[in-house]
Amino acid sequence: MTSCSSEKTIVEEIVEEEEEVIEEEVVVVDEDTNFVWKNWYLSVPIDRADGSKKATSIYSDEIISGSLSSEEKKYFYKNADDSYTFYTKFTGFTTSGGAALDAGKYCRTELREYWKGVKDTDDNWYMSSGTHEMESTIKVNYCEGNGQTYVAQIHGKQSATLSGSPATVKVQWKNGDIVIEYYEKPANGVWTSDYDEKITIGKVDNEKFTIKLRVKGGKLEYGLICETKSINIEYTFLYDYVSNGYNFDNYFKTGNYFKWNDDYTKASEVVLYGVKTAHY
Repeated sequence: MTSCSSEKTIVEEIVEEEEEVIEEEVVVVDEDTNFVWKNWYLSVPIDRADGSKKATSIYSDEIISGSLSSEEKKYFYKNADDSYTFYTKFTGFTTSGGAALDAGKYCRTELREYWKGVKDTDDNWYMSSGTHEMESTIKVNYCEGNGQTYVAQIHGKQSATLSGSPATVKVQWKNGDIVIEYYEKPANGVWTSDYDEKITIGKVDNEKFTIKLRVKGGKLEYGLICETKSINIEYTFLYDYVSNGYNFDNYFKTGNYFKWNDDYTKASEVVLYGVKTAHY
């Protein structure tokens, strides 16, 4: 395990999440064994065609019924073994709006958590109370360009009293290594990637692995399992957020957030075999 000093690797992207509450008709359906879709919505890098140039959001009813458009199915589709493929490339349609090449923004095919299935992006969880866990089982089929994509996150949420939407914890697949980037207490009071630290926790290459993130008592812990590589890291303490004054509300993310914006051709493909969250 190696630890690196703070290094800014990504231009801070302040993402205004959609503030809508989605009211859906209650329909009894069978969900996938390894996915509780009511707890998520999906972003794909397709123009939502409302003039905003923002990426398209796909909600649980569409995922469960499989009623995606042919264009959406290029980026997200179910496999024969009940896993899901998350394909992405830079298209210019990001979650915060249209972006040009090499302008500090990136595209994603990624799930965003709805805490306990409440379809409101303003309803999230705090590190200061309870225990919050996510386990994602993943394989990166390929990652072109610089070989870097983010496969899991804990993201902070801007509020009336707190500015910015910090990508507080990001798990990166980097040329086969699993690297955790995590914000530490800022000198100037604003939580940004200027104050992030990085730790490489294992090398999984293109093998199937499970990344675990847990916040317990305000403290960040991680775990990693990759049977093929004989990796079995139990939950390990990394950083105490609450004691260092972090008080954003948060949500989990997982999928394929491709760190590439040099051209429109190179791509990344990630398979998600399952994702589990728990809040207690």
